[in-house]
Amino acid sequence: MSALPASADDYPSRPIRLVVGFGAGGPTDIPARFIADKLGNHLGQRVIVENKMGAAGMLATRDLLAQPADGYNLLLCTHFESINTVLYKNPGFKLTDLAPVSLIAKYYYGVALSNSIPANTLEELMAYAKAHPGEVSYATLGAGSAQEIMARQFEKLAGISMNRIPFRSGSQIMPDLIAGRVHFYVSPTIGVVPQYHAKQVKILGVTSPERLKSIPEVPTLKERGIDYVRYGFLGICGREGTPQPIVDQLNKYIVSVVATPEYRELIEKGGSLPESSTPQALGQVIAQTVDDVAATIKEFGMQQE
Repeated sequence: MSALPASADDYPSRPIRLVVGFGAGGPTDIPARFIADKLGNHLGQRVIVENKMGAAGMLATRDLLAQPADGYNLLLCTHFESINTVLYKNPGFKLTDLAPVSLIAKYYYGVALSNSIPANTLEELMAYAKAHPGEVSYATLGAGSAQEIMARQFEKLAGISMNRIPFRSGSQIMPDLIAGRVHFYVSPTIGVVPQYHAKQVKILGVTSPERLKSIPEVPTLKERGIDYVRYGFLGICGREGTPQPIVDQLNKYIVSVVATPEYRELIEKGGSLPESSTPQALGQVIAQTVDDVAATIKEFGMQQE
């Protein structure tokens, strides 16, 4: 067996950073911290989660790309990386600057509604919004976020209009949704199912092809006559140029963590799917996301400087 390249021979010899572009306690942060803890056990070094919020995840991406390509700085990569390369004329990075390592989850979205709106079905929400123009607001995680893209598509499909309210993180949105200060939120299911079970908010539909095991009473959008199936993803990425032996080592251990019953329980109870992959398969998912959002961003004139 040939020896590892010198740069990977003693990896890891010090703690590793995992940068998350969104707030602590949110639907991206919770799985990231589980993965970091267990990955650290496998590697024999701490994996420290660092939240760098701002610019729809771009601050975290730029942070990663400012570091050496040595495997000691990782990114919790999401659909935002793909969206940002389409949404912004100059996001400051290219998708080829990333080195995909593995998926850690796929998730669908729930159409969440504040209890302050007297509607319990999508049809009732459409009727209410039409009867009360300008009164219903929706939450987004910044311009061009997946939440905004889907909210705008929902507006078009449903023939309604809502007011856009931007937030910095999903953890900031939920208190306002519960209090009725914002009314509508297309949320990753892991970020809203606990509040739904606590009867703090309603979920009117999900973007999955079939009903979710965690909330089987909630219909799919397709069942309600809206032909819309979408998923998001979470993955681990390094910087392009990271030595392949390091990528392979990280992939092996991440795959083993994702396969554990504890991780599966954490992810599935939120309505998401634990899923690992090869680095190549994550790269394909990232590229496919670009194809999925490009037409919508162009149609609604959402591109930013």
